[in-house]
Amino acid sequence: MTIRWFFAVLLVCMTAIAAADTTPGDGAGQDQMRVVTVERKPFAMTLNGTLTGFSIDLWHALADRLAWTHTIDTSTSFADMLGRVEQGSADLAIGNISITSDRENRFDFSHPVFDAGLQILIPENGSGSSGVLSAIFTWEVLGWILAAIFVIFLIANLMWFFERRDAPYFQRGYREGLWPSFWYAMHVMISGGFEEHVPRSVPARILGIALVVCSLFLVSAFVAKITSTMTINELRSDIETVSDLYGKKVGTTRGSTASAFMTSKGIEHAQYDDIAALFAALSAGRLHAVVHDAPILRYYANGEGRGSARVVGGVFKPEKYGIVFAQGSSMVEPVNRALLALRENGRYDEIYRRWFGNTASDD
Repeated sequence: MTIRWFFAVLLVCMTAIAAADTTPGDGAGQDQMRVVTVERKPFAMTLNGTLTGFSIDLWHALADRLAWTHTIDTSTSFADMLGRVEQGSADLAIGNISITSDRENRFDFSHPVFDAGLQILIPENGSGSSGVLSAIFTWEVLGWILAAIFVIFLIANLMWFFERRDAPYFQRGYREGLWPSFWYAMHVMISGGFEEHVPRSVPARILGIALVVCSLFLVSAFVAKITSTMTINELRSDIETVSDLYGKKVGTTRGSTASAFMTSKGIEHAQYDDIAALFAALSAGRLHAVVHDAPILRYYANGEGRGSARVVGGVFKPEKYGIVFAQGSSMVEPVNRALLALRENGRYDEIYRRWFGNTASDD
């Protein structure tokens, strides 16, 4: 009887020890971890009926390491995703979730899982500028045109002064003779010859020869400068930086850090419920620019938006993405330890490279 009681007590102790090793604190005590995300390419998206993406692959790797079973559900919006974690209908959320002080007051975050920031996306053909006309009418081009007119005006005055007594073509008063002199100087510079009139005085001939020789270089340089300036301005959008967004039709997703950033800067913007509607508005010409997470914009510009949209300017307002948990969740530490292990053994870089073509350390 004593031996039976001994084995019974031993069995109870072993069961208690096993239960302690899989406490609810590390997430395994639940039947399944309830994970929620929102579809934002390339972090989470449905391909051929299967949910995939950088964040999804990363979570699978974390869950495998922790031996956690899980289900992944998608929310219709970013706000709904975070709300489900806050209300307790989901254990955690993963995706392009920026770590901010406001969210830290409401949730607990894992260690950063991705370095990102905001960037600007515009239509491939610019942002509503008037094309060739906007390329021509710039201060730089106008400055070169005014400089050319001034040089021709100066030469016309000298030519009239030297030829006013010797050549009938210039034997007029200053006011009457200035326009013919201007026309003559411009003709010589452009054509490089004296078909209109051959100078008679020695100073005028010296000036004429110098004008012909210099015109070979000056006209070529002038045309090249104007052409290059027009080309550069044609390629350059009138939206390059955040300061260019004022007065433009700008859009982003509702409740995003991009929206909060633009609000803090006083930039008026439209808010869309999902990223697909946002990109559709840009393609339809209802927006001049989109401000959103840089990796999402780059993925779109190199994929679905290739040829119709492009990213401009550098990354601003650097951000870090994290996994979101309810406040006080005991699952944060196990996930952090697993995340560090994935970074150390190279698994994180492998997942990163699959979706972004390089490693996180290369960026």
